[in-house]
Amino acid sequence: MSLTNSQHDTIMRIYDDIRTSNHHIQDERYKEVVALCPEFAQIENQVISISMEAAINRISRTSSDPNTDDYTQRLKQLQNKKQELLSSIGKSADYLDEIYQCPICHDTGYVNQHKCACFTRKAIDLVYRDSNLKNITSDENFNTFSYDWYDNSDDQKDSVSGLTPYKNMQNVLTICQEFVHNFDSEFSNLLFYGSTGVGKTFLTNCIAKALMDSSHSVIYLTATEFFQAFEQQDFNKKKTKDSYDTNYILECDLLIIDDLSTESSNGYTNSKLFYCINERLLRHKSVIISTNLKPVEFRDAYSERVMSRISSAYKILRLFGKDIRMLKRAKASSRH
Repeated sequence: MSLTNSQHDTIMRIYDDIRTSNHHIQDERYKEVVALCPEFAQIENQVISISMEAAINRISRTSSDPNTDDYTQRLKQLQNKKQELLSSIGKSADYLDEIYQCPICHDTGYVNQHKCACFTRKAIDLVYRDSNLKNITSDENFNTFSYDWYDNSDDQKDSVSGLTPYKNMQNVLTICQEFVHNFDSEFSNLLFYGSTGVGKTFLTNCIAKALMDSSHSVIYLTATEFFQAFEQQDFNKKKTKDSYDTNYILECDLLIIDDLSTESSNGYTNSKLFYCINERLLRHKSVIISTNLKPVEFRDAYSERVMSRISSAYKILRLFGKDIRMLKRAKASSRH
């Protein structure tokens, strides 16, 4: 599981809040019981007194001292009396026991120095929240991907690759699935390019969901959001609730920059793109970029050195075919 320090701290604060809330519930329950049955508090005081007396006795005498059994018997009798009193006011025997959301780790997040299953669930919830993908991946993931939108007719073969849109997508999808499968063992980056509506964003969402479901930290940003994050930092612009810390952009397991080229390109944006790409390469942190630009157009828009980094460290994948969004609209219209 790969979480940033900030994400880990956030989860541990959640556990702190859970424990604080449960302690408050216990305190209120105890006050309720004592109000209904004042004798209960007296018995609690006796339990504390006998327990302290037994502890002092163990320190000053041997553990085999016959008084030990006497203390145990007296405490057991008091415990039975407490349960009787609870029952008399309609409360269960465990009404005042410690309260835990997770009985395995007792709301600490760890069991024998290993992360509990409840920690993993919280981590997955957190990386989904932080990803900027919200509920998109519930509809766009590998399970919902369909080849039906990609033509396999010979007359649709690409003049360069000789592949139909269908055959090309089969190859691309395999690479995407391998990217996920080998994510923790092989450092890799992807650049999707192609015209509007051929499935670039859909594929990035497929990859994002698969990795977030295994608790990897993912950030999805449109090109505009990506550059705005750096502008807010560099020019001390006021941040919004949706702003992203650039340190997190550099440190997350996977950064997705969608629709690169739709922003206003200039010297500043070009330098920030190079900085981010280069910095993440040095840190071995993966990036996925999608763009409508062909490689030559991409080089002209963002400089030779940006394209050089991408050419040397990214798998460049071309998508082609008909505009799926238009096909879906036409299909929906035909039903009415």
